[in-house]
Amino acid sequence: MTYVRTGAERLAADPALAGGGRLGLITNPTGVLPDLTPTADALLAAGTPLTALFGPEHGLRGTAQADGSEPDTTDPRTGLPVHDTHKRSGAELDEVVARSRVDTLVFDIADVGTRFYTYVWTMYDLMASAARLGLRFVVLDRPNPLGGTITEGPELDPAFASFVGRFPLPVRHGRTAGELALLFGFDLDLRVVEMRGWRRGMDFAATGLPWVMPSVNLPTPDTALVYPGTGLFEGTTFSEGRGTTRPFELVGAPYVDERFAPALNGLGLPGVRFRETWFTPTFHKHAGTAVRGVQVHVHDRTAFRPVLTGVSMLYVARTLYPEDFTWWGPEGFEDHLWGSGTLTSSLEAGQDPRALCPEPAPPGGRLLYT
Repeated sequence: MTYVRTGAERLAADPALAGGGRLGLITNPTGVLPDLTPTADALLAAGTPLTALFGPEHGLRGTAQADGSEPDTTDPRTGLPVHDTHKRSGAELDEVVARSRVDTLVFDIADVGTRFYTYVWTMYDLMASAARLGLRFVVLDRPNPLGGTITEGPELDPAFASFVGRFPLPVRHGRTAGELALLFGFDLDLRVVEMRGWRRGMDFAATGLPWVMPSVNLPTPDTALVYPGTGLFEGTTFSEGRGTTRPFELVGAPYVDERFAPALNGLGLPGVRFRETWFTPTFHKHAGTAVRGVQVHVHDRTAFRPVLTGVSMLYVARTLYPEDFTWWGPEGFEDHLWGSGTLTSSLEAGQDPRALCPEPAPPGGRLLYT
């Protein structure tokens, strides 16, 4: 089987693609070559002047849960200093980057194609630092595991910009990290080391690449597929399946009854069915409590619309359980996930929020792949 050739593999074969100078690699466990050699190791073996590593949310080694990271340290395998970037931006992030004494920042992290997933915003913040500090920025491109043919959901309202969305993108954005870097439009020396062999209509299995968990609660490509929709349950009192072996595919709450699964199946949503199930999260919401809910079973990946599905599930949950269904997390968390206040206001008014979901459309702007 042939496989997609990633930007990381191309740079390891031709270090000149980075443009020279001292390199700082922004990476995590997804930064590997097809044979699972870590990109940092491959670049050092190729003779690149790699002098520093930078970790995002969840950390360089991916051990931290959501909104966590790993502290600054020295990587025992490469001997390189590791700088934590999570929750750092502006002048604080500039100080971290300047202290590393690199000339070029290199980004090699797999995204999951959803606006409220934070790795592309780590890239965004570090691109801003690179622009202020006069550094080169290189993106080692990787596949979007959701493909790149359609976008779903409304664009972010800039008034709701945060670390789960800094730029007006739809919820399912349909672009690669390299394409996003070009779209962001920073005034800096930006280079995208493009993939070879990736096509926009590919699902992840078609790439021939190994799936490495992007974070601790995205174990499989199936998880990534449903995440743009069921990730919206993070801002509610429903469990989104954290603390189970099927996060984001299992959704439920202690107050759910026998009506939930039939109501969801009655909507006739494309490409998906819902199976009633019970589960007991080991941590996070409702930890140690048996909850009732559904498992999301996608039977047609092409027809499936994760954002429409998630919004529909929220509507049914709010309609069936108006006394128990409430918002969860920091104030405005759900609004920041959605990218505006329209979803919560519609649900609170008893209105069907599916009208907020525009018809799927192809991504616009400069695209690198066909």
